[in-house]
Amino acid sequence: MNLSTFGFILTGILLNATAQLLLKAGTNAVGEIHLTAANWFATGVKVATQLPIVGGLACYVLSVVVWIIGLSRVDVTIAYPMLSLGYIVNAIGAWYFLGEAVSTQRMLAIGIIIIGVALLARS
Repeated sequence: MNLSTFGFILTGILLNATAQLLLKAGTNAVGEIHLTAANWFATGVKVATQLPIVGGLACYVLSVVVWIIGLSRVDVTIAYPMLSLGYIVNAIGAWYFLGEAVSTQRMLAIGIIIIGVALLARS
């Protein structure tokens, strides 16, 4: 995999991870969602008007475009497992931006992911 292809794959992963963090920030602002027949429309409007959620959805759209470009250049058996890098980005982002806990067990799991992605990238 050349540097340009890796750049597209990595950008797609980072945009996807950013989308997740923005969606979570938006749901934190809304609070726990309970849909009923009576409140589904009002809840939908409340969710759809949250700026972080709109930003997260925009990141998803961009990530799909960039991901398609990356997939056109590399085997899916290489690209798809690299999505696991998103777990690392999300864990760090959730800890830093959202104040979520990252336990020792989670850090160990992230280390295993890093080893797997490094092996995959070398193939």
